[in-house]
Amino acid sequence: MKHTKTQKIVSGHTSYHIPNTSYSRGFSLIEVLVGTAVFLMVASAAYGLFVSLFKLTGAAQANILAVELADEQFEIIRNMPYTSVGLTNGIPLGILPRTQQNVIRGGYSFTVDLTVSNINLSTFPVQASDKLVEVSISCPNCRNFSPLTLTGQISPSNLQSAGIGGALVVKVFDANGQPVKGAAVDIQSMSTSTIADLKVTDNYGVLNVIGVPQGANAYQVIVSKPGYSTDRTYAIGGSNPNSNPSPTKPNMTVLNQQVSQISFAIDRLSTLNFSSVTPLCAPVSNYHFDLVGSKQIGLNMPKYSQGLSTNGSGILALNSMEWDTYAVTPTDSIYDISGVNPFSPFALNPNNTQSVQFVVVPKSGNSLMVSVIDSVSKLPVSGVTVQLTNSAGYNQSQITGQGYISQTDWSGGSGQNTFTTANKYWEDNGQVDTATSSGNIVMKKSLGLYSTTIVGSLESSTFDTGTSSNFYTFNWLPLGQPGEAGTSSVRFQFAAKPTATSTFSSADFFGPDGTTGTFYMVPGAVINNIHNGNEFARYKTFLSTATATATPMVSNVSFAYTSGCIPPGQVLFQSLTAGTYTISVSKPGYTTASTSVAVNSGWQEKKLMLSI
Repeated sequence: MKHTKTQKIVSGHTSYHIPNTSYSRGFSLIEVLVGTAVFLMVASAAYGLFVSLFKLTGAAQANILAVELADEQFEIIRNMPYTSVGLTNGIPLGILPRTQQNVIRGGYSFTVDLTVSNINLSTFPVQASDKLVEVSISCPNCRNFSPLTLTGQISPSNLQSAGIGGALVVKVFDANGQPVKGAAVDIQSMSTSTIADLKVTDNYGVLNVIGVPQGANAYQVIVSKPGYSTDRTYAIGGSNPNSNPSPTKPNMTVLNQQVSQISFAIDRLSTLNFSSVTPLCAPVSNYHFDLVGSKQIGLNMPKYSQGLSTNGSGILALNSMEWDTYAVTPTDSIYDISGVNPFSPFALNPNNTQSVQFVVVPKSGNSLMVSVIDSVSKLPVSGVTVQLTNSAGYNQSQITGQGYISQTDWSGGSGQNTFTTANKYWEDNGQVDTATSSGNIVMKKSLGLYSTTIVGSLESSTFDTGTSSNFYTFNWLPLGQPGEAGTSSVRFQFAAKPTATSTFSSADFFGPDGTTGTFYMVPGAVINNIHNGNEFARYKTFLSTATATATPMVSNVSFAYTSGCIPPGQVLFQSLTAGTYTISVSKPGYTTASTSVAVNSGWQEKKLMLSI
């Protein structure tokens, strides 16, 4: 039940009765929170708008003050004597400072930068009819302020007056001979520090600097641009150990009323990525080499020449490299280069990334790397037989573009799945002997005799070629076997898989026709291409004899392959005695070529051209 009270109000002679409830309804907590949140959102938006308007107003005020400051600078310059309009350390010389910092206007601290140039070059005689003045205003501590630049032209009272000094005309182009716009040209007087001029080239890659005081080899000129290489002039001679007695671009000479011209070539920087690996693509850390460019800054003075090394992962990245043709020379004390891909020297183009791979092997006496090049394309030639001989009976042959994996010792015994220890293998059937004849595989004796009915077999560990590979020839030594052992006393089969696996079954081993029923029985046989495209390989050897007192023998097993870590046109001969050797190279479709080479100490390279 609702109870009400009445209150009597008297106004004049009339009385009113107003009902009054016993209580009034208030706001709930949720309503208060929602209302507060709405208020805060509106207030925040209003505050943000106020702050933005305040910032915009401040930026606009700073910009207005900057324009007024620039105009003030122009008024000062207009009222100066024409000969005084110039920089205290620039060209033309004058009384104006290049930079004025902390110039206060309206509570803002500005920086004023001035550039003054002679313009409207006349070369006979050298004259300048006007001066171009550029005033740049910046405000480092102002928010939302964009630097302001105003340009004006100042003329003398008597136009075309004869100029003082000479003129420098600087032309800048890229690797293709195209003009480079906006290249910074830094001109520094070597005889005095009072002149240090910095300007940029125009749309045609040209900068005219007029009114340069005369001097012989007096001005160093350096041309640069962000992201580009640098070109410059050099002082003649000097006491520095790296002095340049005959620079290709000596510091500039300027003569009164004469124009001196010079050209520079700069272009976008590039990257060189080096890697050092074994023929099986395993990284080789800290490989040392020299890198020398072909550009010369003086007599026998390359512009780039550095001793370098790959890092612990066998990698070296060189950024900010100038376009050039570079040559590499091995300097490592542990490894020799067996191939470089691409051939050295190699070209590095502007704005490009070039990868260079060193294929290296442990040092072993004197080494000779032979590189075979197509005479027309200048590209490496694979599949070339390279024969190296000398008068002392040395005679070895290799094929370019092919790597070799070999094993010469099995005395470590069985049980090795992956070929890591050079004298171990996977398994045998108990009918071969790898310990009695050091470094050889022979049949096992029983009661002093060899079995004429049981075939001995040995399966190698798994060889990793490093990447997907193609396989070529299968070889073993000795080339001949005892006649008493019978025909086909040494036979082989070959197996390959794309991934490392601990399981190679008998069904994986094939002969030359790609089936399990045939065998490689002649050294140098071609491996069936059914194995191509795989990375991991094994071989299995079978020994038999027709006479109980004779055994066949295997002293070396090898197979040839190509992969991404085998350079295409190079081979390396190691453990050479010093002396004169003859190199003969041949390939079907090409003419045979030969030359002699004197092998001295250490590593050296010999290049041969093949013609069709």
